[in-house]
Amino acid sequence: MSNNCNIKTALTIAGSDSSGGAGIQADIKTMTVLGVYAMSAITSLTAQNTMGVTDVSDVSPDLLKMQIDAVFEDIFPNAVKVGMVSSAELAQVIADRLKYYGAKNIVVDPVMVSTSGSTLAKDGCVKKMEEKLFPLAKLITPNIPEAEILWGKRISSRDDMQNCAIGLAQRYGCAVLLKGGHCEDGADDILVYKKCDKEIWLTGERIDNPNTHGTGCTLSSAVAAYLARGEDLENAVKRAKKYLTGAIGAGLDLGKGRGPLDHAYALRKHIQ
Repeated sequence: MSNNCNIKTALTIAGSDSSGGAGIQADIKTMTVLGVYAMSAITSLTAQNTMGVTDVSDVSPDLLKMQIDAVFEDIFPNAVKVGMVSSAELAQVIADRLKYYGAKNIVVDPVMVSTSGSTLAKDGCVKKMEEKLFPLAKLITPNIPEAEILWGKRISSRDDMQNCAIGLAQRYGCAVLLKGGHCEDGADDILVYKKCDKEIWLTGERIDNPNTHGTGCTLSSAVAAYLARGEDLENAVKRAKKYLTGAIGAGLDLGKGRGPLDHAYALRKHIQ
């Protein structure tokens, strides 16, 4: 049996979703079907399903540190995705360890509120991510509500999105993918590069499917997977958006609330 030593690797640092639609579970599914070996460091355990989050229990900062160290000291990842971080202490640990190891291709999805509306980031956590984590990132991927928290202003138009994305890129020194799914003008996203020397509008189609649990996790982990595979930022984002569109468009319908995506939609076509 041959050993494929050329496979690329990615680490997801995020919370666990017991229903499998978001968080670590969505990230691992996404990275795997996109041809990347996925590893994980869990920040929080959650009790949740398609109807909402009923409880959250954070891991200790020491345990999170040990998880991250265990990965980097053995299988150094080609990319890192950071998702749910619920406390300032955990954000500090993540930033410290990623800086210590010189991690590359860091994609941060600033998860602050769940799809069902539950608050996931405690007081002080957002500020710590802004100060310590975002400046290490190659890309951050806020949606409209998250960007409004970071920017401190309401976003209701394409002009607002553009101004916000430029402002955040200048503030944090990283590229920004501002996702427009919540925008009244449509579902287009804007990608602004780190030095604000390049802006790309990415057309998005609204799909008639209410089951969108885990879309942010899926998109950010897909971008990380493509970066791990050597794609440049623009192509990684474009290919990740295409994958996400397919996963939503597959029309999976599970659960009593806002259900998950079909992460394995392409693979499922080949299963007899």
